[in-house]
Amino acid sequence: MTIVPISLPALMPVAIAALIGWRMYRRVRRLIGRQPVRRTRLLLTAIFFPALIGLVSLSGLRDIALLEGVAAGVAIGVVLGWVGLRLTRFEAGSDGCFFTPNTFIGIAVSVLFIGRLIYRFGVLYLSTGHVDPSTVQSFGSSPLTLAIFGVVAAYYTTFAIGILLWYRTARSHGVPPSSTLAPPAP
Repeated sequence: MTIVPISLPALMPVAIAALIGWRMYRRVRRLIGRQPVRRTRLLLTAIFFPALIGLVSLSGLRDIALLEGVAAGVAIGVVLGWVGLRLTRFEAGSDGCFFTPNTFIGIAVSVLFIGRLIYRFGVLYLSTGHVDPSTVQSFGSSPLTLAIFGVVAAYYTTFAIGILLWYRTARSHGVPPSSTLAPPAP
C-alpha cells in the first residue's frame, strides 16, 4: 500500500469549501425564527456594509462595468431589503423587541452569494490547479460577482436600518431598552 502525501495547495479548496459551508450554516440559522433585536449588531451591519460597498466601488475607477455591476446589485438589494422588511413580523412587549424575518428572501440572498463564491473559487482553482495570489486578485474582476455582492450588502444594510428604525419607534412607545437583551421566551 502506497501512501500518497497530500500537499497544502491541494487542501486549500477543501478548507475554503468547509469555511463557506460553516458560514452558510451560521447565516441560515440566523435567518430562521424569532430573534431579539440586537442594536449593536444592527448598527455594525448598517455601518460595515455601506463602507464595504464604497471600497468595492473603487474598483469601478479602473473598469466602469464593475461599478455598474455594484450599482445594479445595490439597487436590487435595496428593493429586496424593503420587501423583506414588509414581510417581517415585529413584536414589542414587556419582554423586549423581537422580529421574525422572512426566511425565503434572506436564505435566497445568502445562498446566491455563497453559490457565486463557490463558483468563482472553482473557476479560479480549475484554471490553474491551485489558488495563488495572482488568481485571487482576479476574483473581484467580474461585474456579476460584484452585482451579487451589491445585492447581499444592500439587502442586509436596508434590513438592519429598517429594524433599527422600527426599534426606535418601539422604544419611543415605552418598551424598555434593557429588556431587548433578554433571550426570547420558549
